[in-house]
Amino acid sequence: MGFFQKWKEKWTKQADAVTEKFKEGLSKTRNSLAGKVNDLIARYRKVDEAFFEELEEILIAADVGVTTVMELVDELKMEVKRRNIQDPAQMRDVIAEKLVDIYRAGADDKELSALNIQEGGLTVMLFVGVNGVGKTTTIGKLAHKLKSEGKSVLLAAGDTFRAGAIEQLEAWGKRVGVDVIKQAAGSDPAAVMYDAIQAAKARGVDVLLCDTAGRLQNKVNLMKELEKVKRVISREIPGAPHEVLLVLDATTGQNAMSQAKLFKEATDVTGIVLTKLDGTAKGGIVLAIRNEMAIPVKLVGLGEKMDDLQVFDPEQYVYGLFADLLES
Repeated sequence: MGFFQKWKEKWTKQADAVTEKFKEGLSKTRNSLAGKVNDLIARYRKVDEAFFEELEEILIAADVGVTTVMELVDELKMEVKRRNIQDPAQMRDVIAEKLVDIYRAGADDKELSALNIQEGGLTVMLFVGVNGVGKTTTIGKLAHKLKSEGKSVLLAAGDTFRAGAIEQLEAWGKRVGVDVIKQAAGSDPAAVMYDAIQAAKARGVDVLLCDTAGRLQNKVNLMKELEKVKRVISREIPGAPHEVLLVLDATTGQNAMSQAKLFKEATDVTGIVLTKLDGTAKGGIVLAIRNEMAIPVKLVGLGEKMDDLQVFDPEQYVYGLFADLLES
């Protein structure tokens, strides 16, 4: 049974809200990518070298990344030989399956997408990324998500340099109904983290979400600052931070890849939060980051609403890319 047939069965059983969110959030990428793939399949009478060359161009245009596209096309060629596929219409399923396989790459779904929550203890999550990618908004939305799951949450205003950053986090705290630990603007971020950890321990909080500065103009200082923050956290709570989540703006495409490389060099990034995925036609960046950086995408922003931050799921993602083909 092919990918779309399996999904058709799932879809009739569970036309759930999450599936709809992925479908809506990926509409721009789907309109571009799936439309072009469908057109490609309609124009060709057989699966040949010219077919694969055009498919390469379509995938690269969707920001899947040159390295990942080359690997994907090699896998597709092998699969075509193995299954003796002649009809281009059969390629829809094969492309979808291989996109999911490339994302998973030997790891299970829980390992790839589940946040490392310490049941029965304090979980500390550190958010890193340049200014303007939606870091503070992500923290606010995740606080809302965790709180709605019954967890107690505390926020740490570690971005003490950007004008208005502390106030922005406080506004989110009020909106979600969680407290924010802060110091005056310009304070040492590591001192804010220390205070926040002491407060979280004293209150018996489940999850502490920590904001950090993102001034990339002064790379060396920023990276030193992140190292210091991590050192303070791990000294107070061995094994923490339990997640270091790099927030990237999906609309910046390959620029997001450059940021991922830079932050991966400076700190042990455990996962990616990809914001504004609904605002780009180049949602293939998810695959490029996972495959070329070996970092899983853990959360995705699929819209403006409070509950539009979703745990990433590769099958939901590929379904979101090709939903129109499936439903037709």
